[in-house]
Amino acid sequence: MSALMDNAILLSLFIFSLAMVLTLVRLFKGPSAQDRVLALDYLYILAMLMMLVLGIRYSSDTYFEAALLIALFGFVGSFALAKFLLRGEVIE
Repeated sequence: MSALMDNAILLSLFIFSLAMVLTLVRLFKGPSAQDRVLALDYLYILAMLMMLVLGIRYSSDTYFEAALLIALFGFVGSFALAKFLLRGEVIE
């Protein structure tokens, strides 16, 4: 792998980590439940992106499969949280 690609991957991982820290601050400090749900959504998207970058870095398909699972569970989780916030129950 070239030095430019290696440096770009390290920079992107650093930026994603910084975004995760800022998102965690919003998650714990959020004034409303909707802000916390959006922070959780953004957190799982950042985790998925980090897994994809790690998959490129290590040339492994396992990271891509893990990113797919994170996206799937994140979507289901956000759907359940949104339904809970709207109706007060998840299963009718």
